[in-house]
Amino acid sequence: MWRPGFKFLQQSTARLNGYHRAPCIFSHHHRGTSAIPGLVLGLDSGGFCDGIAFRIDIKNHTEVIEYLHERELIGYAYKPIILNININCLTVPAYTFVADPEHGQYAGDLGLIQSAEVIMKAQGVSGLNRDYLMSTVQKLESEGFAEPELLKLRQRVRKLTGSIDQGGGI
Repeated sequence: MWRPGFKFLQQSTARLNGYHRAPCIFSHHHRGTSAIPGLVLGLDSGGFCDGIAFRIDIKNHTEVIEYLHERELIGYAYKPIILNININCLTVPAYTFVADPEHGQYAGDLGLIQSAEVIMKAQGVSGLNRDYLMSTVQKLESEGFAEPELLKLRQRVRKLTGSIDQGGGI
């Protein structure tokens, strides 16, 4: 959302109904390993999600889709799909990725306690899983997107991080 990685003509705040942002995907690469998986966000069914939509030049369509597939579909439990989003009271189609509940890396709803425990233990090639959570929630806040469940998860992880920093373990 904040690092699209492709050229775009315009970005707009948008709402996707029918899906919500949730820690529902096990990460075996960027934020964890096969032995100690991390937990990353995906769009899971139910609720709604506020975010950023990017309008691209149609002549870059193939290039952008190929880039997004390379970035988002390597080993992760996402399905590409076109869904309607709302931008400024208009409904427009958008290309996005939603969690695939049939994929082996789909974690579903682990609950607050277990999600925090998974996040605290994991580290992948892109760093600590907890750093991913902290920076993601901070960015969502800075963009004005309220995510109460993610705020609770961040609070729990911060509490556990304090226990580690004080030598208390998890």
